[in-house]
Amino acid sequence: MKKQKVSNAFVAASWVALGAGMIGFIVGLARAEMLLNEKGYYFTILLYGLFAVVSLQKAVRDRLENIQVTDIYYGICWFATLSSIVLLAIGLWNATLLPSEKGFYAFAFLLALFGAIAVQKNTRDNMLQE
Repeated sequence: MKKQKVSNAFVAASWVALGAGMIGFIVGLARAEMLLNEKGYYFTILLYGLFAVVSLQKAVRDRLENIQVTDIYYGICWFATLSSIVLLAIGLWNATLLPSEKGFYAFAFLLALFGAIAVQKNTRDNMLQE
């Protein structure tokens, strides 16, 4: 089975999703009326989540391609991804923000995570094409 090249439209859409999620989340934090330590918490969760999903995508892809990935690393990737989402949910649940603001942060975060996964997938696919 011949592998198809990733379309330029999907590559662009992936980068747009990553950028829109990250920039939206960060601009929302910059404009929010919350303490600096709260902003730092949410920013750290964003970075942690982005790193976690890229690591998870790589580990899953490696396993699918029969590249050795230890069970402990694979488990840590899943734990990090899920814990970043849970930590954001806990932070938003306890935050004194309007429900619309909480929804904005949740969806910007999830869009950024989706974008990071898609960009990592495209990068890996394009590396295999060369």
